[in-house]
Amino acid sequence: MKLPGMPNPDPAAFIKANLPISPVPAIPEICLHTAGPASGLWRLSGRREADPPPYWAYPWAGGAVLARHLLDRPEMVTGRRVLDLGAGSGLVAIAAAKAGARAVTAVDIDANAIAAIGLNAAINGVDIVVRATDIIEDPPPETDLLVVGDLFYDPALALQVMAFLRRCQASGIEVLIGDPERGHLPQGELSRIATHTVADFGGGTGGAGVQAGVFVLSRKAEGEIMPEDPAATA
Repeated sequence: MKLPGMPNPDPAAFIKANLPISPVPAIPEICLHTAGPASGLWRLSGRREADPPPYWAYPWAGGAVLARHLLDRPEMVTGRRVLDLGAGSGLVAIAAAKAGARAVTAVDIDANAIAAIGLNAAINGVDIVVRATDIIEDPPPETDLLVVGDLFYDPALALQVMAFLRRCQASGIEVLIGDPERGHLPQGELSRIATHTVADFGGGTGGAGVQAGVFVLSRKAEGEIMPEDPAATA
């Protein structure tokens, strides 16, 4: 246990030394620094209530399903500007870059995640602009496609994220959401366009994987319903 007053180690150096590089389950095209039982993340993460949990240290189903989908459907990102909101490990941003995006930006509020994204991008041979900031109260960013993996795990955060995504949609930005249907996903406001079987950290599935979905925002005013593309189901 880290003693009070003990300084946190340098994030990049710690990640290199303690989080081994391994391929992402169901996404062998991408490798990430991933935490294991002996990684000692407590030495890197803070102990204050405001310190974010180390979600970046593991691939989660929402990010994995988006990454798999973009790699399988590169036409969704080729030549476009992509922003990964709450990027965590950078998995989705890396997939977008590998699929041919013109420019990719990864945004996260956790400084440790920012360090991990930089290292993971280098491992995978892609260039990603990384920003350590919270943008969900800001005006819509300058991008063509906004990707959001697994940000609906908390009720208050889910409301904030949806309000931001609606503002982005109204400004002409396309939005893609990846999620294994966690409890606070507003499914009534979304349309599923694809399903993929991916691993989920802490999912309790015994390694069998979960059925996670790729969603777009419904256009309420038009009542538009987008049926799932059977060809995109895996």
